[in-house]
Amino acid sequence: MMDFFNDYRKLYLTALGLFVFLTILVAIMPAISNQNNNAPLPTEEPMSEAALAGKAIYVGNGCVACHTQQVRNLEMDAVWGDRPSIAADYADEHRTDFWRNTATLMGTERTGPDLANVGNRQPSAEWNLLHLYQPRAVVEQSIMPAYPWLFEVKAELGEGDVEVPVPDAFRRGVKGKIVATEDALNLVAYLQSLKQAELPGAMAAPEFLYKREALPDEVTGDGQDLGLDGAALYSANCQSCHQANGEGLKGAFPPLKGSPIVLDDNPEVLIDVVMNGYDARPDYAVMPAVGDNVNLSAAEVAAIINHERTSWGNNARKVPVEEVQKIMDMLELEAKTQ
Repeated sequence: MMDFFNDYRKLYLTALGLFVFLTILVAIMPAISNQNNNAPLPTEEPMSEAALAGKAIYVGNGCVACHTQQVRNLEMDAVWGDRPSIAADYADEHRTDFWRNTATLMGTERTGPDLANVGNRQPSAEWNLLHLYQPRAVVEQSIMPAYPWLFEVKAELGEGDVEVPVPDAFRRGVKGKIVATEDALNLVAYLQSLKQAELPGAMAAPEFLYKREALPDEVTGDGQDLGLDGAALYSANCQSCHQANGEGLKGAFPPLKGSPIVLDDNPEVLIDVVMNGYDARPDYAVMPAVGDNVNLSAAEVAAIINHERTSWGNNARKVPVEEVQKIMDMLELEAKTQ
């Protein structure tokens, strides 16, 4: 035995063998098992070339230091995705090259919001570009740094240029057209590609743990919401563009305060805009189909529009969920027949 401890070759080879054995047991075998037992979901959309280039910009600018891409199976994470993340969500991600991994960017710190499903939560390219140029323009309390080097200023727009609708208060004396560079467009393409794929019908979605007691989501016939917080739903789905005060951003996102669409006694157009988006006002950015993207229910739509119709000095009647449901069914039928 003493010969063993006195022979550095035996000690070295034994330590090396133990290290290799543990590496195979703890790291390599589980990795092979994960690779063999988890395939990309059939509804997963492969990344475009622009999105792959944007991923490199995301890594290069250190975004992973503040943003995670993993919806944990805790109820508090339900705001970031429709379901907890599973291994299959990352099965189609590959190494950057032989020397660099960065396949998954799950992150370890959530200083900013989780981005695993941000492509569904915030699909507006205009919003994302403005947020990159100056985060405080769309989120007043944001601590995210601005990335002005991803943009350039031009006297006139050229063919294919994408102008960013920066409000005057955030231009800081910049004159001319603020245009997104290819890097900015690629980064936004990457962010828009981050979407939780729909699970196959035969696959049960994992549940969030430690759920709070659910409140009833009925809405009475006179339009009174019971159990749904319209202000919270507005904050989660609409506030980033239209702002907490409902005044929007001049030249970027229209105001809801005093809006004839919001105040119209017939809420059909308002519900259509919430569910299917809007692209008919040249003075403002395109609104994505928020309601359709996040599968808002009639009760949730009723809570949101009733909040908008009764806040910031607006004083329109509350719309009952039954009326909202009829309009949503009509809009869905019209879409199918077109």
